[in-house]
Amino acid sequence: MGNVISPLPKWIMKHYSKLWSKFKDKQFTHQQAKDLLKITNTSIVLSRLKKHGWLKLELDPEDSRRRLYKLKDPAEAVKEMGK
Repeated sequence: MGNVISPLPKWIMKHYSKLWSKFKDKQFTHQQAKDLLKITNTSIVLSRLKKHGWLKLELDPEDSRRRLYKLKDPAEAVKEMGK
Protein backbone atom coordinates (compact mmCIF):
# COMPACT_ATOMS: atom_id res chain seq x y z
CA MET A 1 0.00 0.00 0.00
CA GLY A 2 1.04 3.68 -0.20
CA ASN A 3 2.61 5.94 2.36
CA VAL A 4 1.16 6.20 5.83
CA ILE A 5 -0.79 9.44 5.97
CA SER A 6 0.47 12.19 8.28
CA PRO A 7 -0.61 15.77 8.98
CA LEU A 8 0.62 18.39 6.55
CA PRO A 9 2.54 21.50 7.52
CA LYS A 10 0.40 24.61 7.04
CA TRP A 11 2.38 25.89 4.03
CA ILE A 12 1.90 22.59 2.18
CA MET A 13 -1.79 22.36 3.15
CA LYS A 14 -2.32 25.74 1.45
CA HIS A 15 -1.00 24.32 -1.82
CA TYR A 16 -2.90 21.03 -1.37
CA SER A 17 -6.13 23.03 -1.00
CA LYS A 18 -5.51 24.86 -4.28
CA LEU A 19 -4.70 21.61 -6.07
CA TRP A 20 -7.75 19.85 -4.61
CA SER A 21 -10.06 22.73 -5.60
CA LYS A 22 -8.91 22.41 -9.22
CA PHE A 23 -8.26 18.69 -9.74
CA LYS A 24 -10.19 16.86 -6.99
CA ASP A 25 -9.51 13.14 -7.63
CA LYS A 26 -8.46 13.62 -11.27
CA GLN A 27 -4.91 12.99 -12.46
CA PHE A 28 -2.70 15.96 -13.29
CA THR A 29 0.82 16.62 -14.49
CA HIS A 30 3.69 18.50 -12.89
CA GLN A 31 3.21 21.28 -15.45
CA GLN A 32 -0.49 21.61 -14.60
CA ALA A 33 0.39 21.89 -10.90
CA LYS A 34 3.10 24.45 -11.65
CA ASP A 35 0.72 26.52 -13.79
CA LEU A 36 -1.91 26.49 -11.04
CA LEU A 37 0.33 27.14 -8.03
CA LYS A 38 2.53 29.72 -9.79
CA ILE A 39 5.52 28.93 -7.57
CA THR A 40 9.10 27.94 -8.34
CA ASN A 41 9.25 25.04 -5.87
CA THR A 42 6.39 22.93 -7.26
CA SER A 43 8.60 19.83 -7.17
CA ILE A 44 9.19 20.30 -3.44
CA VAL A 45 5.46 20.70 -2.74
CA LEU A 46 4.59 17.56 -4.73
CA SER A 47 7.41 15.62 -3.07
CA ARG A 48 6.23 16.60 0.42
CA LEU A 49 2.62 15.76 -0.40
CA LYS A 50 3.78 12.32 -1.54
CA LYS A 51 6.00 11.86 1.51
CA HIS A 52 3.07 12.66 3.83
CA GLY A 53 0.78 10.26 1.93
CA TRP A 54 -1.51 12.90 0.40
CA LEU A 55 -0.43 12.33 -3.21
CA LYS A 56 -0.08 9.26 -5.41
CA LEU A 57 2.34 9.08 -8.30
CA GLU A 58 2.04 6.98 -11.46
CA LEU A 59 3.91 6.84 -14.74
CA ASP A 60 1.97 8.00 -17.78
CA PRO A 61 1.09 4.83 -19.76
CA GLU A 62 1.56 6.79 -23.01
CA ASP A 63 4.93 8.32 -22.05
CA SER A 64 6.88 6.60 -19.26
CA ARG A 65 9.08 9.69 -18.82
CA ARG A 66 6.07 11.67 -17.63
CA ARG A 67 4.53 11.34 -14.19
CA LEU A 68 0.87 11.67 -13.33
CA TYR A 69 -0.24 12.79 -9.89
CA LYS A 70 -3.47 12.16 -8.02
CA LEU A 71 -4.48 13.68 -4.68
CA LYS A 72 -5.93 11.73 -1.80
CA ASP A 73 -9.45 12.80 -0.84
CA PRO A 74 -9.19 15.03 2.28
CA ALA A 75 -11.99 13.16 4.09
CA GLU A 76 -10.23 9.84 3.43
CA ALA A 77 -6.91 11.30 4.59
CA VAL A 78 -8.36 12.56 7.87
CA LYS A 79 -10.08 9.21 8.44
CA GLU A 80 -6.76 7.38 7.91
CA MET A 81 -4.97 9.69 10.34
CA GLY A 82 -7.53 8.77 12.99
CA LYS A 83 -6.69 5.05 12.81
